[in-house]
Amino acid sequence: MSFPLLTATAVLPAVGAIATAAVPAKRRTAAKWLALLFSLATLVLAAVVAVRFDPGGGRFQLTESHAWIADFGVRYELGVDGIGVALIALTALLIPFVILAGWHDADPQETGSTRWRPTQGFFALILLVEAMVIISFEATDVFVFYIFFEAMLIPMYFLIGGFGDRAGPHGEKEAATQRSYAAVKFLLYNLVGGLIMLAAVIGLYVVAGTFSLSEIAEARASGSLDMATNTERLLFLGFFFAFAVKAPLWPLHTWLPNAMGEATAPVAVLITAVVDKVGTFAMLRFCLQLFPEASKWATPAILVLALISIVYGALVAVGQRDIKRLVAYASISHFGFIIMGIFAMTSQGQSGATLYMVNHGISTAALMLVAGFLISRRGSRLIADYGGVQKVAPVLAGTFLIGSLATLSLPGLGPFVSEFLVLVGTFTRYPVIGIIATFGIVLAALYTLVLYQRTMTGPVKPSTEGIADLKVRELAVVVPLIGVLIFLGVYPKPVTELVNPAVKHTLSDVHKKDPKPEVEAAHK
Repeated sequence: MSFPLLTATAVLPAVGAIATAAVPAKRRTAAKWLALLFSLATLVLAAVVAVRFDPGGGRFQLTESHAWIADFGVRYELGVDGIGVALIALTALLIPFVILAGWHDADPQETGSTRWRPTQGFFALILLVEAMVIISFEATDVFVFYIFFEAMLIPMYFLIGGFGDRAGPHGEKEAATQRSYAAVKFLLYNLVGGLIMLAAVIGLYVVAGTFSLSEIAEARASGSLDMATNTERLLFLGFFFAFAVKAPLWPLHTWLPNAMGEATAPVAVLITAVVDKVGTFAMLRFCLQLFPEASKWATPAILVLALISIVYGALVAVGQRDIKRLVAYASISHFGFIIMGIFAMTSQGQSGATLYMVNHGISTAALMLVAGFLISRRGSRLIADYGGVQKVAPVLAGTFLIGSLATLSLPGLGPFVSEFLVLVGTFTRYPVIGIIATFGIVLAALYTLVLYQRTMTGPVKPSTEGIADLKVRELAVVVPLIGVLIFLGVYPKPVTELVNPAVKHTLSDVHKKDPKPEVEAAHK
Protein backbone atom coordinates (compact mmCIF):
# COMPACT_ATOMS: atom_id res chain seq x y z
CA MET A 1 0.00 0.00 0.00
CA SER A 2 1.49 3.34 -1.04
CA PHE A 3 1.89 6.21 1.40
CA PRO A 4 -1.32 8.36 1.46
CA LEU A 5 0.45 11.59 0.53
CA LEU A 6 -2.70 13.61 -0.16
CA THR A 7 -4.29 12.62 3.14
CA ALA A 8 -1.09 13.44 4.99
CA THR A 9 -0.92 16.88 3.37
CA ALA A 10 -4.42 17.69 4.64
CA VAL A 11 -4.17 15.94 8.01
CA LEU A 12 -0.85 17.49 9.04
CA PRO A 13 -2.21 21.05 9.54
CA ALA A 14 -5.26 19.59 11.31
CA VAL A 15 -2.94 17.80 13.74
CA GLY A 16 -1.05 21.07 14.08
CA ALA A 17 -4.30 22.84 14.94
CA ILE A 18 -5.02 20.35 17.74
CA ALA A 19 -1.45 20.53 19.05
CA THR A 20 -1.44 24.34 18.97
CA ALA A 21 -4.77 24.57 20.76
CA ALA A 22 -3.48 22.21 23.46
CA VAL A 23 -0.45 24.38 24.35
CA PRO A 24 -0.83 25.77 27.91
CA ALA A 25 -2.28 29.28 28.09
CA LYS A 26 0.93 30.91 29.31
CA ARG A 27 3.06 29.37 26.53
CA ARG A 28 1.85 31.72 23.82
CA THR A 29 5.19 32.01 22.05
CA ALA A 30 5.52 28.24 21.95
CA ALA A 31 2.07 28.01 20.36
CA LYS A 32 3.10 30.47 17.66
CA TRP A 33 6.27 28.59 16.81
CA LEU A 34 4.45 25.26 16.84
CA ALA A 35 1.85 26.58 14.38
CA LEU A 36 4.58 27.98 12.15
CA LEU A 37 6.50 24.68 12.17
CA PHE A 38 3.39 22.71 11.22
CA SER A 39 2.64 25.16 8.39
CA LEU A 40 6.21 24.80 7.09
CA ALA A 41 5.98 21.00 7.32
CA THR A 42 2.75 21.17 5.30
CA LEU A 43 4.57 23.29 2.72
CA VAL A 44 7.19 20.56 2.44
CA LEU A 45 4.50 17.93 1.82
CA ALA A 46 2.84 20.18 -0.75
CA ALA A 47 6.20 20.47 -2.51
CA VAL A 48 6.48 16.68 -2.52
CA VAL A 49 3.00 16.47 -4.10
CA ALA A 50 4.08 18.93 -6.80
CA VAL A 51 7.30 17.01 -7.49
CA ARG A 52 5.59 13.62 -7.65
CA PHE A 53 2.83 14.89 -9.94
CA ASP A 54 3.53 14.15 -13.61
CA PRO A 55 1.91 16.75 -15.91
CA GLY A 56 2.13 14.25 -18.77
CA GLY A 57 0.49 11.46 -16.78
CA GLY A 58 -3.13 10.63 -16.03
CA ARG A 59 -5.74 13.25 -15.23
CA PHE A 60 -5.98 12.49 -11.50
CA GLN A 61 -2.86 11.26 -9.77
CA LEU A 62 -1.76 10.21 -6.25
CA THR A 63 -5.27 8.88 -5.90
CA GLU A 64 -6.73 7.37 -2.73
CA SER A 65 -10.02 5.51 -2.52
CA HIS A 66 -11.59 3.85 0.53
CA ALA A 67 -15.12 2.82 1.43
CA TRP A 68 -16.71 5.25 3.86
CA ILE A 69 -20.54 5.24 3.96
CA ALA A 70 -21.16 2.28 1.69
CA ASP A 71 -24.96 2.27 2.06
CA PHE A 72 -25.13 5.73 0.47
CA GLY A 73 -22.38 5.27 -2.10
CA VAL A 74 -19.99 7.65 -0.33
CA ARG A 75 -16.30 6.89 -0.70
CA TYR A 76 -13.26 8.69 0.66
CA GLU A 77 -11.72 9.52 -2.70
CA LEU A 78 -8.87 11.92 -3.28
CA GLY A 79 -6.87 12.81 -6.37
CA VAL A 80 -5.19 15.84 -7.89
CA ASP A 81 -4.84 17.27 -11.35
CA GLY A 82 -2.47 20.11 -12.24
CA ILE A 83 -4.97 22.77 -11.16
CA GLY A 84 -5.39 21.16 -7.75
CA VAL A 85 -1.62 20.83 -7.30
CA ALA A 86 -1.10 24.52 -8.11
CA LEU A 87 -3.74 25.64 -5.59
CA ILE A 88 -2.51 23.28 -2.88
CA ALA A 89 0.95 24.77 -3.36
CA LEU A 90 -0.49 28.29 -3.17
CA THR A 91 -2.33 27.50 0.07
CA ALA A 92 0.66 25.84 1.70
CA LEU A 93 2.92 28.72 0.60
CA LEU A 94 0.70 31.48 1.99
CA ILE A 95 -0.17 30.03 5.41
CA PRO A 96 3.34 30.45 6.95
CA PHE A 97 3.29 34.10 5.86
CA VAL A 98 -0.20 34.54 7.30
CA ILE A 99 1.04 33.14 10.62
CA LEU A 100 4.15 35.32 10.64
CA ALA A 101 2.17 38.42 9.72
CA GLY A 102 -0.35 37.75 12.47
CA TRP A 103 2.32 36.97 15.07
CA HIS A 104 0.98 39.55 17.55
CA ASP A 105 -2.63 39.86 16.33
CA ALA A 106 -4.01 37.53 18.99
CA ASP A 107 -1.76 38.43 21.90
CA PRO A 108 -3.78 38.85 25.10
CA GLN A 109 -4.96 42.40 25.36
CA GLU A 110 -7.45 43.81 27.78
CA THR A 111 -9.96 45.90 25.92
CA GLY A 112 -12.72 48.26 26.97
CA SER A 113 -14.75 45.18 27.92
CA THR A 114 -12.49 42.66 29.67
CA ARG A 115 -12.19 40.39 26.66
CA TRP A 116 -8.93 38.53 26.05
CA ARG A 117 -7.67 37.14 22.78
CA PRO A 118 -6.68 33.46 22.99
CA THR A 119 -3.45 33.20 21.03
CA GLN A 120 -3.56 29.42 20.76
CA GLY A 121 -7.08 29.50 19.35
CA PHE A 122 -6.20 32.04 16.67
CA PHE A 123 -3.35 30.04 15.18
CA ALA A 124 -5.16 26.72 15.61
CA LEU A 125 -8.09 28.07 13.58
CA ILE A 126 -5.76 29.20 10.79
CA LEU A 127 -4.25 25.71 10.54
CA LEU A 128 -7.72 24.15 10.62
CA VAL A 129 -8.81 26.31 7.68
CA GLU A 130 -5.67 25.26 5.81
CA ALA A 131 -6.48 21.58 6.34
CA MET A 132 -10.05 21.97 5.06
CA VAL A 133 -9.04 24.01 2.03
CA ILE A 134 -6.36 21.51 1.01
CA ILE A 135 -8.68 18.53 1.22
CA SER A 136 -11.26 20.48 -0.80
CA PHE A 137 -8.69 20.77 -3.59
CA GLU A 138 -8.03 17.01 -3.35
CA ALA A 139 -11.55 15.56 -3.07
CA THR A 140 -12.84 13.64 -6.09
CA ASP A 141 -16.00 12.51 -4.29
CA VAL A 142 -18.68 15.20 -4.39
CA PHE A 143 -19.95 14.40 -0.89
CA VAL A 144 -16.47 14.57 0.65
CA PHE A 145 -15.90 17.89 -1.08
CA TYR A 146 -19.21 19.25 0.18
CA ILE A 147 -18.45 18.39 3.80
CA PHE A 148 -15.21 20.36 3.88
CA PHE A 149 -16.55 23.11 1.60
CA GLU A 150 -19.10 23.84 4.33
CA ALA A 151 -17.03 22.93 7.40
CA MET A 152 -14.41 25.61 6.67
CA LEU A 153 -17.08 28.24 7.37
CA ILE A 154 -16.96 27.49 11.10
CA PRO A 155 -13.32 28.39 11.83
CA MET A 156 -13.57 31.33 9.43
CA TYR A 157 -16.60 32.63 11.33
CA PHE A 158 -14.63 32.67 14.58
CA LEU A 159 -11.56 34.22 12.93
CA ILE A 160 -13.65 37.11 11.59
CA GLY A 161 -15.92 37.64 14.58
CA GLY A 162 -13.58 36.73 17.41
CA PHE A 163 -10.29 38.16 16.15
CA GLY A 164 -11.34 41.26 14.29
CA ASP A 165 -9.40 44.37 13.37
CA ARG A 166 -8.45 46.66 16.25
CA ALA A 167 -7.84 49.62 13.95
CA GLY A 168 -11.38 50.28 12.79
CA PRO A 169 -12.97 53.74 12.87
CA HIS A 170 -15.26 52.72 15.74
CA GLY A 171 -15.02 52.44 19.49
CA GLU A 172 -14.48 49.02 21.04
CA LYS A 173 -18.17 48.34 21.60
CA GLU A 174 -19.21 49.38 18.11
CA ALA A 175 -16.20 47.57 16.61
CA ALA A 176 -17.32 44.34 18.29
CA THR A 177 -20.78 44.86 16.81
CA GLN A 178 -19.32 45.42 13.35
CA ARG A 179 -17.17 42.28 13.65
CA SER A 180 -20.16 40.21 14.68
CA TYR A 181 -22.22 41.61 11.81
CA ALA A 182 -19.47 40.83 9.29
CA ALA A 183 -19.00 37.30 10.65
CA VAL A 184 -22.73 36.53 10.64
CA LYS A 185 -23.15 37.96 7.14
CA PHE A 186 -20.25 35.82 5.90
CA LEU A 187 -21.76 32.74 7.51
CA LEU A 188 -25.34 33.31 6.32
CA TYR A 189 -24.41 34.02 2.70
CA ASN A 190 -22.21 30.95 2.48
CA LEU A 191 -24.64 28.73 4.40
CA VAL A 192 -27.48 29.62 2.05
CA GLY A 193 -25.25 28.79 -0.90
CA GLY A 194 -24.22 25.55 0.79
CA LEU A 195 -27.81 24.49 1.50
CA ILE A 196 -28.78 25.04 -2.12
CA MET A 197 -25.74 23.02 -3.15
CA LEU A 198 -26.73 20.23 -0.74
CA ALA A 199 -30.06 19.89 -2.54
CA ALA A 200 -28.14 19.66 -5.83
CA VAL A 201 -25.71 17.09 -4.35
CA ILE A 202 -28.65 14.92 -3.31
CA GLY A 203 -30.23 15.39 -6.75
CA LEU A 204 -26.98 14.33 -8.40
CA TYR A 205 -26.91 11.12 -6.35
CA VAL A 206 -30.53 10.37 -7.29
CA VAL A 207 -29.70 10.78 -10.97
CA ALA A 208 -26.22 9.21 -11.07
CA GLY A 209 -26.36 6.76 -8.16
CA THR A 210 -22.89 7.79 -7.01
CA PHE A 211 -20.91 10.77 -5.74
CA SER A 212 -17.66 9.69 -7.42
CA LEU A 213 -16.35 11.94 -10.18
CA SER A 214 -14.59 9.04 -11.89
CA GLU A 215 -17.70 6.84 -11.87
CA ILE A 216 -19.88 9.64 -13.20
CA ALA A 217 -17.34 10.33 -15.98
CA GLU A 218 -17.27 6.62 -16.90
CA ALA A 219 -21.07 6.45 -16.93
CA ARG A 220 -21.26 9.47 -19.22
CA ALA A 221 -18.63 8.04 -21.57
CA SER A 222 -20.42 4.69 -21.79
CA GLY A 223 -23.81 6.32 -22.33
CA SER A 224 -25.35 4.73 -19.23
CA LEU A 225 -25.85 8.17 -17.66
CA ASP A 226 -27.86 10.62 -19.71
CA MET A 227 -29.27 13.51 -17.69
CA ALA A 228 -32.41 15.23 -18.88
CA THR A 229 -31.67 18.78 -20.03
CA ASN A 230 -33.75 20.52 -17.36
CA THR A 231 -32.40 18.24 -14.63
CA GLU A 232 -28.80 18.98 -15.59
CA ARG A 233 -29.46 22.70 -15.67
CA LEU A 234 -31.10 22.72 -12.25
CA LEU A 235 -28.26 20.70 -10.72
CA PHE A 236 -25.70 22.98 -12.36
CA LEU A 237 -27.40 26.08 -10.92
CA GLY A 238 -27.41 24.54 -7.45
CA PHE A 239 -23.67 23.92 -7.58
CA PHE A 240 -22.81 27.18 -9.33
CA PHE A 241 -24.78 29.33 -6.88
CA ALA A 242 -22.74 28.04 -3.94
CA PHE A 243 -19.47 28.52 -5.79
CA ALA A 244 -20.47 32.02 -6.96
CA VAL A 245 -21.13 33.06 -3.35
CA LYS A 246 -17.73 31.75 -2.28
CA ALA A 247 -15.94 33.23 -5.32
CA PRO A 248 -17.49 36.00 -4.85
CA LEU A 249 -19.40 36.90 -8.02
CA TRP A 250 -21.65 39.95 -8.36
CA PRO A 251 -24.38 40.26 -7.01
CA LEU A 252 -23.51 37.65 -4.34
CA HIS A 253 -20.38 39.53 -3.26
CA THR A 254 -21.59 41.88 -0.54
CA TRP A 255 -20.32 39.79 2.36
CA LEU A 256 -16.68 40.16 1.25
CA PRO A 257 -16.04 43.89 1.92
CA ASN A 258 -17.54 43.54 5.41
CA ALA A 259 -15.54 40.40 6.20
CA MET A 260 -12.22 41.74 4.91
CA GLY A 261 -12.78 45.16 6.45
CA GLU A 262 -13.46 43.85 9.94
CA ALA A 263 -10.95 40.97 9.92
CA THR A 264 -7.28 41.38 10.72
CA ALA A 265 -5.05 41.71 7.64
CA PRO A 266 -3.78 38.08 7.83
CA VAL A 267 -7.35 36.75 8.14
CA ALA A 268 -8.40 38.99 5.24
CA VAL A 269 -5.65 37.32 3.20
CA LEU A 270 -6.91 33.92 4.33
CA ILE A 271 -10.39 34.84 3.07
CA THR A 272 -9.63 36.20 -0.39
CA ALA A 273 -6.31 34.54 -1.26
CA VAL A 274 -7.09 31.04 0.04
CA VAL A 275 -10.73 30.27 0.96
CA ASP A 276 -12.37 32.09 -1.96
CA LYS A 277 -10.22 30.14 -4.42
CA VAL A 278 -12.21 27.03 -3.52
CA GLY A 279 -15.20 28.59 -5.29
CA THR A 280 -13.44 29.25 -8.61
CA PHE A 281 -11.60 25.93 -8.44
CA ALA A 282 -14.89 24.10 -7.93
CA MET A 283 -16.37 25.75 -11.03
CA LEU A 284 -13.63 24.09 -13.07
CA ARG A 285 -13.70 20.74 -11.31
CA PHE A 286 -17.40 20.19 -10.67
CA CYS A 287 -19.56 22.54 -12.76
CA LEU A 288 -17.79 21.95 -16.07
CA GLN A 289 -17.00 18.28 -15.51
CA LEU A 290 -20.35 17.16 -14.09
CA PHE A 291 -22.65 19.38 -16.14
CA PRO A 292 -20.97 20.16 -19.48
CA GLU A 293 -24.11 20.98 -21.47
CA ALA A 294 -25.58 23.14 -18.71
CA SER A 295 -22.26 24.94 -18.38
CA LYS A 296 -22.39 25.91 -22.06
CA TRP A 297 -26.05 26.91 -21.68
CA ALA A 298 -25.27 29.24 -18.76
CA THR A 299 -22.06 30.70 -20.22
CA PRO A 300 -23.52 33.91 -21.73
CA ALA A 301 -25.22 34.91 -18.46
CA ILE A 302 -22.15 34.04 -16.37
CA LEU A 303 -19.87 36.06 -18.65
CA VAL A 304 -22.14 39.08 -18.22
CA LEU A 305 -22.07 38.67 -14.43
CA ALA A 306 -18.29 38.32 -14.51
CA LEU A 307 -18.02 41.46 -16.63
CA ILE A 308 -20.21 43.36 -14.17
CA SER A 309 -17.98 42.13 -11.33
CA ILE A 310 -14.87 43.40 -13.15
CA VAL A 311 -16.20 46.89 -13.81
CA TYR A 312 -18.33 47.29 -10.69
CA GLY A 313 -15.62 46.10 -8.30
CA ALA A 314 -13.06 48.43 -9.86
CA LEU A 315 -15.41 51.43 -9.89
CA VAL A 316 -16.37 51.00 -6.25
CA ALA A 317 -12.71 50.51 -5.30
CA VAL A 318 -11.93 53.92 -6.82
CA GLY A 319 -14.29 55.60 -4.36
CA GLN A 320 -13.23 53.78 -1.20
CA ARG A 321 -11.91 55.66 1.84
CA ASP A 322 -10.96 52.48 3.73
CA ILE A 323 -7.73 50.74 2.65
CA LYS A 324 -8.92 47.21 3.38
CA ARG A 325 -12.31 47.67 1.74
CA LEU A 326 -10.52 49.03 -1.34
CA VAL A 327 -8.51 45.80 -1.57
CA ALA A 328 -11.73 43.83 -1.07
CA TYR A 329 -13.50 45.50 -3.99
CA ALA A 330 -10.36 45.13 -6.11
CA SER A 331 -10.52 41.40 -5.38
CA ILE A 332 -14.14 41.28 -6.54
CA SER A 333 -12.96 42.77 -9.83
CA HIS A 334 -10.12 40.24 -10.07
CA PHE A 335 -12.44 37.31 -9.36
CA GLY A 336 -14.54 38.56 -12.26
CA PHE A 337 -11.51 38.09 -14.52
CA ILE A 338 -10.97 34.57 -13.16
CA ILE A 339 -14.59 33.51 -13.74
CA MET A 340 -14.58 35.13 -17.18
CA GLY A 341 -11.50 33.10 -18.09
CA ILE A 342 -13.10 29.87 -16.88
CA PHE A 343 -16.29 30.30 -18.90
CA ALA A 344 -14.60 31.68 -22.01
CA MET A 345 -14.13 27.97 -22.75
CA THR A 346 -10.70 28.42 -24.35
CA SER A 347 -7.35 26.96 -23.33
CA GLN A 348 -5.81 30.43 -22.95
CA GLY A 349 -8.73 31.62 -20.85
CA GLN A 350 -8.78 28.66 -18.47
CA SER A 351 -4.99 28.46 -18.17
CA GLY A 352 -4.97 32.20 -17.49
CA ALA A 353 -7.78 31.83 -14.93
CA THR A 354 -5.86 29.17 -13.02
CA LEU A 355 -2.65 31.18 -13.18
CA TYR A 356 -4.71 34.20 -12.06
CA MET A 357 -5.86 32.30 -8.98
CA VAL A 358 -2.23 31.73 -8.02
CA ASN A 359 -1.01 35.22 -8.86
CA HIS A 360 -3.98 36.96 -7.28
CA GLY A 361 -3.40 35.02 -4.08
CA ILE A 362 0.23 36.10 -3.90
CA SER A 363 -0.28 39.72 -4.99
CA THR A 364 -3.24 40.27 -2.67
CA ALA A 365 -1.29 38.73 0.19
CA ALA A 366 1.64 41.06 -0.46
CA LEU A 367 -0.50 44.19 -0.68
CA MET A 368 -2.86 43.38 2.18
CA LEU A 369 -0.14 42.28 4.60
CA VAL A 370 1.94 45.41 3.97
CA ALA A 371 -1.24 47.45 4.40
CA GLY A 372 -1.83 45.59 7.66
CA PHE A 373 1.64 46.50 8.90
CA LEU A 374 0.93 50.13 8.02
CA ILE A 375 -2.48 50.12 9.70
CA SER A 376 -1.11 48.54 12.88
CA ARG A 377 1.40 51.39 13.19
CA ARG A 378 -1.05 54.24 12.67
CA GLY A 379 -4.14 52.58 14.16
CA SER A 380 -6.42 53.60 11.29
CA ARG A 381 -7.73 52.06 8.07
CA LEU A 382 -8.78 55.41 6.58
CA ILE A 383 -6.76 56.60 3.58
CA ALA A 384 -7.18 60.23 4.64
CA ASP A 385 -5.20 59.59 7.85
CA TYR A 386 -2.00 58.95 5.90
CA GLY A 387 0.43 60.97 3.81
CA GLY A 388 4.15 61.15 3.17
CA VAL A 389 4.83 57.67 4.53
CA GLN A 390 7.61 57.06 1.97
CA LYS A 391 9.70 59.76 3.66
CA VAL A 392 9.58 58.13 7.11
CA ALA A 393 9.31 54.45 6.11
CA PRO A 394 10.80 54.04 2.60
CA VAL A 395 11.01 50.22 2.66
CA LEU A 396 7.39 49.92 3.74
CA ALA A 397 6.37 52.36 1.01
CA GLY A 398 8.47 50.52 -1.59
CA THR A 399 6.96 47.13 -0.85
CA PHE A 400 3.50 48.71 -0.78
CA LEU A 401 4.19 50.12 -4.25
CA ILE A 402 5.24 46.75 -5.64
CA GLY A 403 2.11 45.12 -4.18
CA SER A 404 0.01 47.89 -5.75
CA LEU A 405 1.70 47.50 -9.14
CA ALA A 406 1.08 43.75 -9.02
CA THR A 407 -2.59 44.44 -8.32
CA LEU A 408 -2.85 46.55 -11.49
CA SER A 409 -1.04 43.77 -13.44
CA LEU A 410 2.13 45.63 -14.36
CA PRO A 411 4.22 43.76 -16.98
CA GLY A 412 7.06 41.91 -15.28
CA LEU A 413 4.91 40.88 -12.31
CA GLY A 414 2.90 37.66 -12.09
CA PRO A 415 -0.68 38.95 -12.52
CA PHE A 416 0.12 40.52 -15.89
CA VAL A 417 0.64 37.16 -17.60
CA SER A 418 -2.55 35.66 -16.18
CA GLU A 419 -4.69 38.71 -16.98
CA PHE A 420 -3.29 38.83 -20.52
CA LEU A 421 -4.12 35.15 -21.10
CA VAL A 422 -7.65 35.61 -19.74
CA LEU A 423 -8.29 38.61 -22.03
CA VAL A 424 -6.81 36.87 -25.09
CA GLY A 425 -8.75 33.69 -24.38
CA THR A 426 -11.99 35.62 -23.93
CA PHE A 427 -11.48 37.86 -26.96
CA THR A 428 -10.98 34.94 -29.35
CA ARG A 429 -14.49 33.65 -28.59
CA TYR A 430 -16.33 36.68 -27.16
CA PRO A 431 -14.63 39.81 -28.53
CA VAL A 432 -17.15 42.32 -27.14
CA ILE A 433 -16.83 40.90 -23.62
CA GLY A 434 -13.04 40.94 -23.93
CA ILE A 435 -12.95 44.57 -25.08
CA ILE A 436 -15.21 45.83 -22.30
CA ALA A 437 -13.24 43.86 -19.69
CA THR A 438 -10.09 45.79 -20.57
CA PHE A 439 -11.62 48.84 -18.88
CA GLY A 440 -11.08 46.99 -15.63
CA ILE A 441 -7.34 47.34 -16.20
CA VAL A 442 -7.65 51.12 -16.62
CA LEU A 443 -9.69 51.40 -13.44
CA ALA A 444 -7.22 49.18 -11.58
CA ALA A 445 -4.43 51.61 -12.44
CA LEU A 446 -6.59 54.43 -11.11
CA TYR A 447 -7.50 52.97 -7.71
CA THR A 448 -4.08 51.50 -6.95
CA LEU A 449 -2.01 54.51 -7.96
CA VAL A 450 -4.38 56.95 -6.24
CA LEU A 451 -4.15 54.81 -3.09
CA TYR A 452 -0.37 54.95 -3.20
CA GLN A 453 -0.32 58.68 -3.96
CA ARG A 454 -2.64 59.55 -1.07
CA THR A 455 -0.96 57.39 1.54
CA MET A 456 2.72 57.38 0.63
CA THR A 457 3.54 60.63 -1.17
CA GLY A 458 3.17 64.32 -0.35
CA PRO A 459 4.05 66.10 2.87
CA VAL A 460 4.40 64.04 6.04
CA LYS A 461 1.32 64.40 8.20
CA PRO A 462 1.87 64.85 11.96
CA SER A 463 0.02 61.59 12.57
CA THR A 464 2.44 59.63 10.35
CA GLU A 465 5.73 61.12 11.56
CA GLY A 466 6.34 58.31 14.02
CA ILE A 467 5.62 55.41 11.63
CA ALA A 468 8.50 52.93 11.80
CA ASP A 469 9.85 51.03 8.82
CA LEU A 470 9.43 47.29 8.34
CA LYS A 471 11.09 45.03 10.88
CA VAL A 472 12.92 41.76 10.22
CA ARG A 473 9.85 39.58 10.79
CA GLU A 474 7.77 41.77 8.48
CA LEU A 475 10.46 41.73 5.79
CA ALA A 476 10.51 37.92 6.08
CA VAL A 477 6.82 38.02 5.14
CA VAL A 478 6.91 40.54 2.31
CA VAL A 479 10.20 39.95 0.49
CA PRO A 480 9.57 36.27 -0.46
CA LEU A 481 6.08 37.15 -1.76
CA ILE A 482 7.52 39.91 -3.93
CA GLY A 483 10.20 37.50 -5.13
CA VAL A 484 7.56 34.98 -6.22
CA LEU A 485 5.60 37.73 -8.01
CA ILE A 486 8.67 38.75 -9.98
CA PHE A 487 9.62 35.14 -10.74
CA LEU A 488 6.14 34.26 -12.05
CA GLY A 489 6.04 37.51 -13.98
CA VAL A 490 9.24 36.66 -15.80
CA TYR A 491 8.93 32.87 -15.93
CA PRO A 492 5.38 31.52 -15.49
CA LYS A 493 6.24 28.25 -17.27
CA PRO A 494 6.35 26.04 -14.11
CA VAL A 495 2.69 26.82 -13.39
CA THR A 496 1.41 26.83 -16.96
CA GLU A 497 3.06 23.47 -17.71
CA LEU A 498 1.39 22.10 -14.61
CA VAL A 499 -2.14 23.29 -15.41
CA ASN A 500 -2.32 23.09 -19.21
CA PRO A 501 -3.00 19.31 -19.39
CA ALA A 502 -5.82 19.70 -16.84
CA VAL A 503 -7.28 22.54 -18.90
CA LYS A 504 -7.30 20.31 -21.99
CA HIS A 505 -9.24 17.68 -20.05
CA THR A 506 -11.73 20.29 -18.89
CA LEU A 507 -12.30 21.60 -22.42
CA SER A 508 -12.75 18.01 -23.57
CA ASP A 509 -15.43 17.55 -20.89
CA VAL A 510 -17.48 20.40 -22.36
CA HIS A 511 -16.64 19.39 -25.96
CA LYS A 512 -14.99 22.72 -26.76
CA LYS A 513 -12.00 23.52 -28.94
CA ASP A 514 -10.11 26.76 -29.30
CA PRO A 515 -11.43 28.98 -32.10
CA LYS A 516 -9.29 28.92 -35.20
CA PRO A 517 -7.53 32.20 -36.00
CA GLU A 518 -9.24 34.19 -38.73
CA VAL A 519 -5.94 34.52 -40.60
CA GLU A 520 -3.92 31.34 -40.88
CA ALA A 521 -0.16 31.62 -40.68
CA ALA A 522 1.51 31.08 -44.04
CA HIS A 523 3.46 27.85 -44.34
CA LYS A 524 6.71 27.86 -46.21
